[in-house]
Amino acid sequence: MAAPFDLRFDCGRICLDLMATTGRSAERLAGPEHLAAWLVGSGVVPGSAQLGAVDRGWVVRFRMLRELLRRVVHDELCGRAAEADLRLLNAAATAAVPPARAVRAEDGALVRAFTGPPDCAGLLAAVARDAIGMLTDASERGRLRQCEGESCTLVYLDTSRGRRRRWCSSEVCGNRERVARHRRRATRRADGAVADAKAQAVGGAPVAGVR
Repeated sequence: MAAPFDLRFDCGRICLDLMATTGRSAERLAGPEHLAAWLVGSGVVPGSAQLGAVDRGWVVRFRMLRELLRRVVHDELCGRAAEADLRLLNAAATAAVPPARAVRAEDGALVRAFTGPPDCAGLLAAVARDAIGMLTDASERGRLRQCEGESCTLVYLDTSRGRRRRWCSSEVCGNRERVARHRRRATRRADGAVADAKAQAVGGAPVAGVR
Protein backbone atom coordinates (compact mmCIF):
# COMPACT_ATOMS: atom_id res chain seq x y z
CA MET A 1 0.00 0.00 0.00
CA ALA A 2 1.35 3.45 -0.88
CA ALA A 3 2.29 5.69 2.01
CA PRO A 4 -0.09 8.59 2.64
CA PHE A 5 0.85 11.84 0.91
CA ASP A 6 3.45 9.91 -1.13
CA LEU A 7 5.71 9.61 1.92
CA ARG A 8 8.62 7.17 1.84
CA PHE A 9 10.11 5.14 4.66
CA ASP A 10 12.69 3.06 2.82
CA CYS A 11 15.96 4.95 3.32
CA GLY A 12 17.13 2.85 6.26
CA ARG A 13 17.09 5.44 9.06
CA ILE A 14 14.51 7.82 10.48
CA CYS A 15 16.72 10.85 9.81
CA LEU A 16 17.16 9.83 6.16
CA ASP A 17 13.42 9.28 5.81
CA LEU A 18 12.92 12.87 6.98
CA MET A 19 15.37 14.04 4.31
CA ALA A 20 13.30 12.08 1.77
CA THR A 21 10.28 14.29 2.40
CA THR A 22 11.63 16.66 -0.22
CA GLY A 23 13.21 16.11 -3.61
CA ARG A 24 12.56 16.58 -7.32
CA SER A 25 10.85 19.88 -6.40
CA ALA A 26 8.29 17.96 -4.31
CA GLU A 27 7.38 19.11 -0.79
CA ARG A 28 5.91 16.22 1.18
CA LEU A 29 5.63 18.11 4.47
CA ALA A 30 3.14 20.57 3.06
CA GLY A 31 1.06 20.89 6.21
CA PRO A 32 0.40 19.58 9.74
CA GLU A 33 -1.48 16.52 8.48
CA HIS A 34 1.51 15.52 6.33
CA LEU A 35 3.88 15.88 9.27
CA ALA A 36 1.57 13.89 11.56
CA ALA A 37 1.44 11.09 8.97
CA TRP A 38 5.24 11.14 8.68
CA LEU A 39 5.74 11.01 12.44
CA VAL A 40 3.57 7.91 12.70
CA GLY A 41 4.83 6.25 9.51
CA SER A 42 8.48 6.72 10.42
CA GLY A 43 7.96 5.29 13.89
CA VAL A 44 8.96 8.47 15.70
CA VAL A 45 5.63 8.30 17.50
CA PRO A 46 3.33 5.32 18.06
CA GLY A 47 0.07 5.30 16.15
CA SER A 48 -1.82 5.89 19.39
CA ALA A 49 -0.01 9.17 20.15
CA GLN A 50 -2.09 12.31 20.46
CA LEU A 51 -0.91 14.64 17.71
CA GLY A 52 -3.54 17.33 17.88
CA ALA A 53 -0.87 19.89 18.77
CA VAL A 54 0.89 19.52 15.40
CA ASP A 55 0.58 22.86 13.61
CA ARG A 56 2.36 24.99 11.02
CA GLY A 57 5.02 25.89 13.57
CA TRP A 58 5.91 22.22 13.93
CA VAL A 59 6.12 21.89 10.14
CA VAL A 60 8.55 24.82 9.91
CA ARG A 61 10.79 23.38 12.64
CA PHE A 62 10.89 19.92 11.08
CA ARG A 63 11.71 21.44 7.70
CA MET A 64 14.58 23.34 9.34
CA LEU A 65 15.90 20.12 10.89
CA ARG A 66 15.54 18.40 7.51
CA GLU A 67 17.68 21.06 5.85
CA LEU A 68 20.27 20.79 8.62
CA LEU A 69 20.39 17.02 8.19
CA ARG A 70 20.75 17.41 4.44
CA ARG A 71 23.79 19.64 4.89
CA VAL A 72 25.42 17.45 7.53
CA VAL A 73 24.88 14.16 5.69
CA HIS A 74 25.99 15.48 2.31
CA ASP A 75 29.06 17.07 3.87
CA GLU A 76 29.87 13.71 5.44
CA LEU A 77 29.51 11.96 2.10
CA CYS A 78 31.82 14.52 0.49
CA GLY A 79 34.40 14.35 3.28
CA ARG A 80 33.86 17.95 4.33
CA ALA A 81 33.91 19.22 7.91
CA ALA A 82 30.78 21.04 9.04
CA GLU A 83 31.48 21.90 12.64
CA ALA A 84 28.88 24.68 12.88
CA ASP A 85 26.15 22.38 11.58
CA LEU A 86 27.26 19.59 13.91
CA ARG A 87 26.85 21.97 16.84
CA LEU A 88 23.32 22.76 15.67
CA LEU A 89 22.54 19.05 15.34
CA ASN A 90 23.89 18.35 18.82
CA ALA A 91 21.82 21.20 20.22
CA ALA A 92 18.66 19.83 18.57
CA ALA A 93 19.28 16.48 20.27
CA THR A 94 19.36 17.87 23.82
CA ALA A 95 15.61 18.17 24.43
CA ALA A 96 13.93 15.40 26.41
CA VAL A 97 12.60 12.65 24.16
CA PRO A 98 9.00 11.69 25.05
CA PRO A 99 9.02 8.77 27.50
CA ALA A 100 7.42 5.59 26.22
CA ARG A 101 5.91 2.57 27.91
CA ALA A 102 4.76 -0.88 26.86
CA VAL A 103 0.99 -1.40 27.02
CA ARG A 104 -1.36 -4.17 25.98
CA ALA A 105 -3.30 -3.71 22.78
CA GLU A 106 -6.79 -5.12 22.36
CA ASP A 107 -5.37 -8.28 20.83
CA GLY A 108 -3.05 -8.77 23.79
CA ALA A 109 0.16 -7.77 21.99
CA LEU A 110 2.57 -5.35 23.63
CA VAL A 111 2.73 -2.00 21.86
CA ARG A 112 4.58 1.23 22.50
CA ALA A 113 2.69 4.24 23.82
CA PHE A 114 3.64 7.65 25.12
CA THR A 115 2.77 8.65 28.65
CA GLY A 116 1.31 11.90 27.33
CA PRO A 117 1.06 14.11 24.26
CA PRO A 118 4.55 14.70 22.81
CA ASP A 119 5.97 18.16 22.25
CA CYS A 120 7.74 19.31 19.11
CA ALA A 121 11.19 19.76 20.69
CA GLY A 122 11.18 16.21 22.02
CA LEU A 123 10.28 14.72 18.65
CA LEU A 124 12.91 16.83 16.90
CA ALA A 125 15.42 15.53 19.44
CA ALA A 126 14.45 11.94 18.66
CA VAL A 127 15.24 12.47 14.96
CA ALA A 128 18.45 14.38 15.73
CA ARG A 129 19.63 11.57 18.01
CA ASP A 130 18.93 9.05 15.27
CA ALA A 131 21.20 11.07 12.96
CA ILE A 132 23.92 11.29 15.61
CA GLY A 133 23.73 7.55 16.15
CA MET A 134 24.09 6.94 12.42
CA LEU A 135 26.96 9.39 11.88
CA THR A 136 28.98 8.12 14.84
CA ASP A 137 28.64 4.45 13.88
CA ALA A 138 31.45 3.67 11.42
CA SER A 139 29.57 0.71 9.95
CA GLU A 140 26.38 2.69 9.38
CA ARG A 141 28.25 5.71 8.06
CA GLY A 142 30.10 3.51 5.59
CA ARG A 143 26.78 2.37 4.10
CA LEU A 144 25.60 5.89 3.26
CA ARG A 145 24.95 6.24 -0.45
CA GLN A 146 23.78 9.02 -2.74
CA CYS A 147 21.11 7.80 -5.16
CA GLU A 148 22.45 7.53 -8.72
CA GLY A 149 19.09 8.48 -10.20
CA GLU A 150 19.16 11.51 -12.46
CA SER A 151 18.44 14.67 -10.44
CA CYS A 152 17.66 12.59 -7.32
CA THR A 153 19.18 13.96 -4.12
CA LEU A 154 18.10 11.21 -1.72
CA VAL A 155 20.56 9.43 0.54
CA TYR A 156 20.02 5.91 1.86
CA LEU A 157 21.77 3.14 3.78
CA ASP A 158 22.98 0.40 1.47
CA THR A 159 22.27 -2.86 3.28
CA SER A 160 22.21 -4.96 0.11
CA ARG A 161 24.42 -8.02 -0.34
CA GLY A 162 27.74 -6.87 -1.71
CA ARG A 163 26.63 -3.25 -1.19
CA ARG A 164 25.66 -2.90 -4.83
CA ARG A 165 22.47 -0.90 -4.40
CA ARG A 166 22.51 2.08 -6.79
CA TRP A 167 19.16 3.76 -6.26
CA CYS A 168 17.09 4.99 -3.35
CA SER A 169 14.30 2.82 -4.77
CA SER A 170 14.40 0.23 -7.54
CA GLU A 171 10.73 0.95 -8.22
CA VAL A 172 11.23 4.73 -8.46
CA CYS A 173 14.68 5.86 -9.61
CA GLY A 174 15.71 2.38 -10.74
CA ASN A 175 12.68 2.10 -12.96
CA ARG A 176 13.26 5.61 -14.35
CA GLU A 177 16.83 4.62 -15.25
CA ARG A 178 15.68 1.41 -16.94
CA VAL A 179 13.11 3.32 -18.99
CA ALA A 180 15.69 5.96 -19.94
CA ARG A 181 18.19 3.24 -20.91
CA HIS A 182 15.59 1.55 -23.12
CA ARG A 183 14.81 4.88 -24.79
CA ARG A 184 18.51 5.56 -25.42
CA ARG A 185 18.92 2.14 -27.05
CA ALA A 186 15.82 2.69 -29.18
CA THR A 187 17.10 6.11 -30.25
CA ARG A 188 20.50 4.68 -31.21
CA ARG A 189 18.84 1.93 -33.25
CA ALA A 190 16.60 4.48 -34.99
CA ASP A 191 19.57 6.76 -35.69
CA GLY A 192 21.52 3.83 -37.07
CA ALA A 193 18.66 2.83 -39.35
CA VAL A 194 18.38 6.40 -40.66
CA ALA A 195 22.13 6.55 -41.30
CA ASP A 196 22.05 3.23 -43.18
CA ALA A 197 19.11 4.41 -45.26
CA LYS A 198 20.92 7.64 -46.17
CA ALA A 199 24.06 5.72 -47.08
CA GLN A 200 22.08 3.39 -49.31
CA ALA A 201 20.43 6.35 -50.99
CA VAL A 202 23.64 8.19 -51.81
CA GLY A 203 26.08 5.36 -52.43
CA GLY A 204 24.17 2.18 -52.92
CA ALA A 205 25.89 0.59 -49.93
CA PRO A 206 26.32 1.37 -46.23
CA VAL A 207 29.17 3.68 -45.36
CA ALA A 208 31.94 1.79 -43.56
CA GLY A 209 31.66 2.08 -39.78
CA VAL A 210 28.03 3.32 -39.81
CA ARG A 211 25.64 1.18 -37.84
